[in-house]
Amino acid sequence: MHHTLGAHFQELTYQRALFQEFRSAGLDFGREVEIPVFYKGIRLHSRRVDFVVDDCLVEIKAKALLEPKDFEQTLSYLRASGYKIALVLNFGSSKLEINRIVN
Repeated sequence: MHHTLGAHFQELTYQRALFQEFRSAGLDFGREVEIPVFYKGIRLHSRRVDFVVDDCLVEIKAKALLEPKDFEQTLSYLRASGYKIALVLNFGSSKLEINRIVN
């Protein structure tokens, strides 16, 4: 997908293409999924993540360089929601970057 599209589109383009790839692969997934945010067992509100595939959050970025806040944000989503694993996919660089984050 990254090879076909290249590195200069907005996140939404990659999200839509990844949706097609997940669907073609027959994966069980959700797009723009609201995940609950808890604090001391109390639900505060929810945040939207790009995808949930099985029990994994998937966040899409389209930046030349990922910043520490990109990883910190995703780790915060993991901690607050109870999910254990996330992938941060960056389509904005010349080569697709895949970062796995574990809570």
